[in-house]
Amino acid sequence: MNKYRLPVIMLAIFEAIAVTLWIVKDNLFYLFNFSYIGFSIALGIFLFIRKYKNARRVTQLLVGLYMLVYLGLICNENMQIEGFWYYLFTGVFEAATIHYAVAKIFGALIFGRGWCGYACWTAMVLDFLPYKVPERPRKKIGWIRYITFVISFLFVAALFLTHVDHIERIMFWAFITGNLLYYAVGIGLAFLFRDNRAFCKYICPITVFLKPMSYFSLLRVTCDTDECVSCGKCKQVCPMDVDMTDNSRARKNGTECILCYECVRNCPKNAL
Repeated sequence: MNKYRLPVIMLAIFEAIAVTLWIVKDNLFYLFNFSYIGFSIALGIFLFIRKYKNARRVTQLLVGLYMLVYLGLICNENMQIEGFWYYLFTGVFEAATIHYAVAKIFGALIFGRGWCGYACWTAMVLDFLPYKVPERPRKKIGWIRYITFVISFLFVAALFLTHVDHIERIMFWAFITGNLLYYAVGIGLAFLFRDNRAFCKYICPITVFLKPMSYFSLLRVTCDTDECVSCGKCKQVCPMDVDMTDNSRARKNGTECILCYECVRNCPKNAL
């Protein structure tokens, strides 16, 4: 039963968060929300251990659709980065701010870029495209993410500075428009660069939070150098171009790992 420790630990972490927020915020929603996400992640890890090929996609769809459809479209919560800025400007620690704190800022110290691999509703769609393994070398245009990061901040700041009416409604439509734009750009880049994850590598503003925190992540893939035969298979199947044979935190594209475990699944010597 030792091999099932990880899903149990993950479920326990999210249950602790769920109960804590339920008690602190006196809102039953947080108990349901984080319990559901924790169960979905634990289920995906369990299925992976059971060698189910689409284990990660199960979690990705369960969490991604929940956040996009239920929280976003039904509950009218802007879960994009604009929603995070919005709640910061209003001084309210709710919804998007809690989501970002848990999943994309402090959570990354534990899970790294796991959000990108198991929960992102943008990547959820992009991962259905045909270029699961990059067919072209990585471009040196990652600086674009900082531009989109600043634009998202300036957009929300402008709404507050100009005292626009019905700002909550504007934020809802910004969520709809932003998602459509992300999907359009993401799909376009995927076909242009022959890489499903091109959007994640070059455009996504969320990575400005995730990358520095992921450097210190507790949960990370490591290589048993005694077992590794340097076949290069892990580098061939990695969607994020990470050098998994290097165990240092400064390894090539080290903060890009989305914990998809394709390298682990394809290693012929079980060295990862």
